[in-house]
Amino acid sequence: MTPGHRLWETLQRRPLLADTVLAVGLYGCEMLLWVLAPRQVWPQSWPVALVYSALGVVPIALRRRWFWPAVILLSLHSTIPYIGFASLADQGFALVVLTYTAAAHRRAKPAALATLLIWGPALTAATLLMTPAAAPLDLAPPYLLVFNVMVALLCFLFGRAVYNHRAFTEALRVRAQAAEENQHWIAEQAVADERRRIARELHDVVAHHVSVMGVLATGARRVLRRDPDAADEALATIEETGRTTLREMRRLLTVLRTEAEPAAELTPQPGLTGITQLVDQLREAGLPVTLTVTGDPGAIDPGIALTLYRIVQEALTNTLKHAGDAVAKVHLAFADGHLTLDISDTGRGPRPDNRLGHGLLGMRERVALYGGTLRTGPRAGGGFRVSARIPAA
Repeated sequence: MTPGHRLWETLQRRPLLADTVLAVGLYGCEMLLWVLAPRQVWPQSWPVALVYSALGVVPIALRRRWFWPAVILLSLHSTIPYIGFASLADQGFALVVLTYTAAAHRRAKPAALATLLIWGPALTAATLLMTPAAAPLDLAPPYLLVFNVMVALLCFLFGRAVYNHRAFTEALRVRAQAAEENQHWIAEQAVADERRRIARELHDVVAHHVSVMGVLATGARRVLRRDPDAADEALATIEETGRTTLREMRRLLTVLRTEAEPAAELTPQPGLTGITQLVDQLREAGLPVTLTVTGDPGAIDPGIALTLYRIVQEALTNTLKHAGDAVAKVHLAFADGHLTLDISDTGRGPRPDNRLGHGLLGMRERVALYGGTLRTGPRAGGGFRVSARIPAA
């Protein structure tokens, strides 16, 4: 960090120090203007003028820490030269800075009151008590009054413009933050809803396996004595089904939170065989879609099969709704211990203002549950693509 940056941060943290530096700088500018001015406008007494001008910049140093005392002090300082102390000179820079500070940092009524206190007493005294001979640059009092009123209005209006701009910017920031929080809440709600849906479906899978185990156990018990081989086969099936059920139970517990799910129907959820039927249904609905399967899936968990089915269902439904005149392709591959699912279409693709939909959030939740990855986005050459890769084991 450069020394300039460190100095700026120090002044930002310490407003009293920053205002004191500003006051000293403006005091130096005032002295420089006096030195460069014609001799006929020099102060009658330089020591008195230097001290009185130094007092005039004190309100600048106090303007943010003690605002109203600074306003009153400046009002007195600018009025005194017009009530019998014409040799003294008021601080014009302080009038401008305090007026801007009031307008830019205070509400309308306090800002207007502060501006009246800063300018009103001095202008009233100048109008009533100052003679044309004593006026600066030999200006008539009415002209001097109009000039000062215009300066006061200009400073006030500029400060109000800054105040309104800050208020507008803050309102936009608050609205953007509220919109972001609302969108975040909607996304969380969508994820929670999808988790509950996944839990219900896994509950159905587990319930189906348990019912199958019960039926097999009853059959094994009945044929145990007259057909030991059949009983042994039934017990082996029960053993494998039990392992699958335990895996699905672990995933179910991962998804579940505190909500109680409704009772499940003792029917299996759609799996790999349902993908063919789903593709046929969407083809009949008007979406040209082809399905390609490569490799041997072997025995995979019903939960994984259900996940693949739901991804195909969501992706093709989105294509049918949003892609327009499009052709879709579904490619399901089994290789290297992974299941790879790729769905693409040649439609319009997502609009630039589209956000992450709830269906895509649900896909991500399902794939992540089985340790897989999901990629979604525009397809090269137009259209949209959804690609999932899930470990088979």
